[in-house]
Amino acid sequence: MNIKEIISVKVIQALEDAGAPAHSNPLVSQTMKKQFGDYQVNGIIGVANKLGIASRQLAQRVLNHLDLKGIASKVEIAGPGFMNIFLDSAWIAKQVKISLEDDRLGISPVKIQTIVVDYSSPNVAKEMHIGHLRSTIMGDASVRTLEFLGHKVIRANHIGDWGTQFGMLIAYFNKNQNKHVNDMNIADLESAYREAHNLYYKDPEFAENARAYVVKLQGGCKVCKNIWQKIVDITMLHNQKSYNRLKVTLTKDDVMGESMYHTMIPEIVADLKDKGLAIESEGAIVVFLEDYKNKHNKPMGIIIQKKDSGYLYATSDIACAKYRYETLGANRILYYIDSRQHQHLMQTWSIVRKAGYVPDSVSLEHHMFGMMLGKDGKPFKTRAGSNIKLSDLLDEAVNRASKLIAKKNKNLSYEELEHAAEVVGIGAIKYADLSKSRTTDYIFDWDKMLSFDGNTAPYIQYAYTRISSIFKRIPFDSSTLTGDIILTEECEKSLAISLIQFEEIITQVAREGTAHIMCSYLYNLAGMFSSFYEHCPILKATSESQRKSRLELAALTARTLKIGLGTLGIETVERM
Repeated sequence: MNIKEIISVKVIQALEDAGAPAHSNPLVSQTMKKQFGDYQVNGIIGVANKLGIASRQLAQRVLNHLDLKGIASKVEIAGPGFMNIFLDSAWIAKQVKISLEDDRLGISPVKIQTIVVDYSSPNVAKEMHIGHLRSTIMGDASVRTLEFLGHKVIRANHIGDWGTQFGMLIAYFNKNQNKHVNDMNIADLESAYREAHNLYYKDPEFAENARAYVVKLQGGCKVCKNIWQKIVDITMLHNQKSYNRLKVTLTKDDVMGESMYHTMIPEIVADLKDKGLAIESEGAIVVFLEDYKNKHNKPMGIIIQKKDSGYLYATSDIACAKYRYETLGANRILYYIDSRQHQHLMQTWSIVRKAGYVPDSVSLEHHMFGMMLGKDGKPFKTRAGSNIKLSDLLDEAVNRASKLIAKKNKNLSYEELEHAAEVVGIGAIKYADLSKSRTTDYIFDWDKMLSFDGNTAPYIQYAYTRISSIFKRIPFDSSTLTGDIILTEECEKSLAISLIQFEEIITQVAREGTAHIMCSYLYNLAGMFSSFYEHCPILKATSESQRKSRLELAALTARTLKIGLGTLGIETVERM
């Protein structure tokens, strides 16, 4: 049930009947203050200005044609031409009942799209650190949201598994006669990478060998490919442990590294040359883009093949977009990559569009994000200045959560405490990140994210456990919740409206990749339930019909909180 969409359709029709141009934007939104109703129409003033008539006069015409019978109890004109809409309590109650009886909370069916989501993209031969957190959990929240709505989602973990670093590592292992290459762990691999990197820049002979091994690897050398595969496998096996712990839905089957596209690249370079988009310049193959200027105000050149015949990230990304459209059949392609890569992606996509590899009907979207900062306003790192390992961050979150939960509830068993600490600690880390607008930097603060007050995961998770405790105190069978929804108190109506606005929220999150909108909704919903619980007795209601109605509201709130947190990849617990 998308109330905003229902009202918008009705108002658009009324605007047309009142003489406004077809498809005028009514700008329907939820109201911020209850005295102005539940929804507000703000677009009439702008339409009136275009028509050259008084905005209040147009508002009255629209009101005369507006058919919200059975949906609104009252519609009034305010100020210069705003329109305030008060929803009908009986209609609200009916929508709550529909949501309660549906496993998907009454969400309307969508036109199914094939959507490719590019996220996480960790480095090979290195352990994941906190710099990989945002891409990983934001992308996964988007995937979960789109799948909940019914879309076909293809996860793409675009790892950097091709290039010079593998020549370095193969040269290093061969220099050491491949000792221990079969029984390395991620720490061994990181150590080998550091040593290989140092040798590459200090030893010209080693560097020459490393470059030669890159050529051999790309040429299909079996020995090189075996070593390369072991390096990738060790890295991704370790990363999978972090994904599992974070409740991220990526698996080894979702790995689509740069190596996947290397056979496409020569053909793409040749095709771009044939189409006149790429030319030779100073020994390299370059695409010059008129839309982007260099410091001399001339078209910027994007190198797609170096003088030494090597390829760059731009070439791989061109092939990647082409593959996702032509082979995977994407209708929409989302990239969760930090904001520093925005110009690179825009230039790459400009070439993709000019070459006709991806039509304009397919959406290419960079859902960029800012950085995680420490309290000093600088990138969040250890005191020594190194990146914090993701596994260490998660361990710290769980340890802190365990102490807080043990202090709050001394009656939990060891197993309950251990499970709750993992759920709350990991949830707190994820929610603290997802609750911030993804386009901005944010300050990492342990105390705030693990608080049971304010806009945090523990606060919302605790609200869920409170509702669960209500049903544990009564003989409960969901089949008994069959009575009518009764909305006599204002806090009952406010909670009910919030519950049936879930579709509006999840639709916006799916469209814009803005998980913080879902976080705000869940936080406000938990707060509304708290107010409802305080002012509207449930188990001690004045009548059995009122008791059942309030139990139904409580049950739907619990399900909405659980499903909403689930779209963020955050779990709930029954006791904490």
